[in-house]
Amino acid sequence: VTVLGLSLENRALAFQREGNLFVARYRVSISFQREGTRAVELTRDEIVRVRSFQETLRAEESVLFQQILRLTPGPYDVSVTVRDAGSTAESRAQGRFTAPSFQTGTTSAPVLAYQATGRGSLTDPVSVVLNPRGAVGYGADTLLAYVEGYGFQSPATVPFEVLDEQQNVIYNDSLRFRGGRPVESQVIRLAPDSISLGELKLVVGSGPAQRSVSALVSFSQAWGITNFEEMLDILRYFGQDPKVSAMRKAPPSERSRLWREFYSETDPNKVTPENEALNQYFGRITAANTRFTDEGVPGWRTDRGEVFITLGAPDESIESTPGTAGRVVRWTYLNYRLSLFFQDETGFGRLRLTPGSRAEFERTLNRVRRQG
Repeated sequence: VTVLGLSLENRALAFQREGNLFVARYRVSISFQREGTRAVELTRDEIVRVRSFQETLRAEESVLFQQILRLTPGPYDVSVTVRDAGSTAESRAQGRFTAPSFQTGTTSAPVLAYQATGRGSLTDPVSVVLNPRGAVGYGADTLLAYVEGYGFQSPATVPFEVLDEQQNVIYNDSLRFRGGRPVESQVIRLAPDSISLGELKLVVGSGPAQRSVSALVSFSQAWGITNFEEMLDILRYFGQDPKVSAMRKAPPSERSRLWREFYSETDPNKVTPENEALNQYFGRITAANTRFTDEGVPGWRTDRGEVFITLGAPDESIESTPGTAGRVVRWTYLNYRLSLFFQDETGFGRLRLTPGSRAEFERTLNRVRRQG
């Protein structure tokens, strides 16, 4: 039994308004090709519906796709194509996959998941919601891994370890199987306090029967940040300077707790599992890095990036004498009754807010933050 999972961002799809909803359609084509046999191929059409335009711009993992297939053990060439029905956008991935053969007294590799329900027999359906990116939020989420054991004749104990990027064992335990059943299931949950930043390796078993999977612990699924200092630097425009400063000064033992508190306190909608404010913030940083590539530094570090991240895209952008010394760009925000001027005074391509525009921008930003 093979479960193939994909994760998509809403913003990767072209949404169209249909009544009170925004709707996007996409097609997934899957092929598992094994030499000397007929390919296992499948195509599915899917629909995504959201209630607001803002949801169409979500930059984190917001759409999950899964397909269950049955494969004969052995190596396969796998290709997956995703086509957006509302545009010409298409993405394709290829790779090698080996469907393992599970001998008596062995286990599956850990399967990273958001939800999993164990099976009582081999004929029961596999009930799992995959975590396709293998990512978990630092200090906020619980990392869940699903493991199946096959044909243990008697009670058995199987070692389980978690290794960090330096291959240090940061957690170890044992999985206990009662035996006498064709299949038994275990769900491993790693609490946030036992998880370190960066890549983790989850290992089940030992010797030839050992199986493993890698996971990534980062601050945001919208951007794979695994360095605490880098994260605090990136939050410079988020408007929570005292809290960020407290995390910067805190000893390493306190950072996980302070991050959890920061994540909770800045979450505008505690009913949902994600922090929408941080997701929007990281989405704008990613967009700024894509848009402002002509100044020789990451887009989010430019003056235009700072304004874009904190106020959003301007309603109007006008550039005078593009590509020349003295270049000037004007951004207009109608809702704020604000016009900002960026000027390249040195001729080296760095656009800076003029002093007057800097003062106007900071006054407007302070007002927006006071109003929430």
